[in-house]
Amino acid sequence: MQLIPAIDLMNGKIVRLTRGDPKTAKVYDQFGGPVETAKKWSAEGAGKLHIIDLDATFGFGDNLAVIAEIAKSVNLSIQVGGGIRSLETARRLLKLGIKQVILGALAFTDPSAITQIQREFGAEAVIVALDNRDGKIMVAGWQTEAATCLQETMEKFTALGVRVFLITSITRDGTLSGPDLETLQEACAQPDVEIIAAGGIGSLNDLIALKRIGVAGVVIGKALYEGKFTLKEALNSIGEA
Repeated sequence: MQLIPAIDLMNGKIVRLTRGDPKTAKVYDQFGGPVETAKKWSAEGAGKLHIIDLDATFGFGDNLAVIAEIAKSVNLSIQVGGGIRSLETARRLLKLGIKQVILGALAFTDPSAITQIQREFGAEAVIVALDNRDGKIMVAGWQTEAATCLQETMEKFTALGVRVFLITSITRDGTLSGPDLETLQEACAQPDVEIIAAGGIGSLNDLIALKRIGVAGVVIGKALYEGKFTLKEALNSIGEA
């Protein structure tokens, strides 16, 4: 199971939100700026970074310059999401050296974009975000409920060649209250997929529980920035330091 530190960007700074509400943004600069923090996670053993452009998500602009600087500064696989509403935006990110783009609403409104990205950048270049509230898939900045349930949605995208899904629990995101193990276990039961879990991780026990149910990766944000545990402790807890 891969541990993936999160770098959520707003106005060029690292922030964390609670349940996706921009009004709850809290800046974390104790490790330096985004580039310095990315280097810290790399030095501590991370193999991958999770970057979300919150300005792009909320339509306030973007953090492309910062993302490009991070990509140049660390030799890590990077997955980027937030506000990728067009094929051109996805292309721009992937040409910066980003390994994977995380598609939310675009995957639902224009599934052909998935096929095009895979054709140009490889099958592994697309992660589909399945943000859910109590098991119901939500899109468009967590404002709109999708028409299909988790299983049907995953089957639809696996038919397009998608193998990696980011499953975020909206009600737990940024709360440190523990992951939604029930929904994640349902997702892991689907054949031929890799699940990256996000939302609610607050303790080393949460990581152990996630490894037990078979998730391939875990995005860790607030727990690292609030000092609930270190990345080294997390890596040791799952036996993959």
